[in-house]
Amino acid sequence: MLDELYALRPEDFTAARASAVAAARTAGDRELAQRIGALRKPSLAAWVSNLLVRSRPGEVQPLLRLGEGLRQAHQDLDGTQLRELSRQQHALIRALSAEARRLAADAGHPVGEGVQREVENTLHAVLADPEAAGAWASGRLAKPLSATVGFPAVAQSAAARSAGAQSTVTEGAGARRRAPAEAPSGQNREAEEQRQRRLAQARRDAEAAERELRTLKDEAASAGQDADEAKQEVDRLQRRVGELAEELERARGEHEQARFAERTARERARAADRRVREADRRAAKAVAQLERLTRPGT
Repeated sequence: MLDELYALRPEDFTAARASAVAAARTAGDRELAQRIGALRKPSLAAWVSNLLVRSRPGEVQPLLRLGEGLRQAHQDLDGTQLRELSRQQHALIRALSAEARRLAADAGHPVGEGVQREVENTLHAVLADPEAAGAWASGRLAKPLSATVGFPAVAQSAAARSAGAQSTVTEGAGARRRAPAEAPSGQNREAEEQRQRRLAQARRDAEAAERELRTLKDEAASAGQDADEAKQEVDRLQRRVGELAEELERARGEHEQARFAERTARERARAADRRVREADRRAAKAVAQLERLTRPGT
């Protein structure tokens, strides 16, 4: 059911979702009806991203593998591998973005530069974040994904290793100095570790706040889109009500005309019946008169 809904064009989603909810309720499955009713209509950029996944399944795994390689190269601080994979990244994203735009145009939804950038951001997010990669590969995005700058989780891991290496160097230097100098080195190391922890927490808090903000913005945009669609549906139904009212008025007029014609026809029929009876009496009277005149001796 989810795949079927998210495979539809955006303008068909709302009506199909309502139909699926009604079918689930008719079948007595209220829980399923609630789950379907809670599905968000995909934005145009999300629909294009889903279209790419469904239309080009052979391109999904290469992008996912490239993301795994990039994240590993960042973690290993492998400059040579990073340069090669980054080159592949730019080429692949450009190719997939262009292909997505062509697919959208072929499906009757040409997209502009803004939507294409959102598709590219989604592809960048797929490379940077394994959770984003899984969401994209499902083909059921309701909104485009946003890629944070760089690979934050990997960067934090690298920073931690760098801090550890610095601590090792500091300890080695301290061993070569006289014993009283070791205490300040330990204090500095602890202060640096605390600073790194605070910095990592601040990054996590900032990223969480950014994600929440994006979610709220997306929800507001989706709600606004749903409101616009509901307004369009109300306007359409209002126009239909007006059309039906006009049809009803015409039908009433035609009904009155038909009733008038019926009354006129009945009156004509009664008048004709009276004339027939009168003519019948006159004919009978004439026959009787004729009979009297033709009798012998009359």
